[in-house]
Amino acid sequence: MKFLTRAIALAVLCGATMAHAEGEPTDPTVQARVALMKSMGGAAKALGDMAGGKAGFDAAAAETAKTALVVASTDIAAKFEAQASDPASEAKPEIWTSWDDFVAKADALNAAASALDASSVEGIKAGMAAVGGACKACHTAYRM
Repeated sequence: MKFLTRAIALAVLCGATMAHAEGEPTDPTVQARVALMKSMGGAAKALGDMAGGKAGFDAAAAETAKTALVVASTDIAAKFEAQASDPASEAKPEIWTSWDDFVAKADALNAAASALDASSVEGIKAGMAAVGGACKACHTAYRM
């Protein structure tokens, strides 16, 4: 149970992307990345809230959130392919010097999101451990 609690907390952290950046980004490339991460964070939070009992289970909402994670995670590499900088960005330069690892971590998130069973609270609980772990792995390595 302790692992599940941690996994849910990690998934919610996905929703905290850019929370402590100074100001809003002005570079359109960075703005697109931030929007992508916020959309994934919102979806992870919705699923995490259901898994943690903060929100009631809603099959349609769970499937919508899962789909949002799957679709958005397929776009990570494309959104980060062009190296752009912005004072409000939390992307570390190691993304581009370790590109293959970064893409592998994005692919791991996509695999975890795709495998998540959104048809029950139990399925969400089981799947959020992998989703949260994938978020944390990438954020630990590539987010300031």
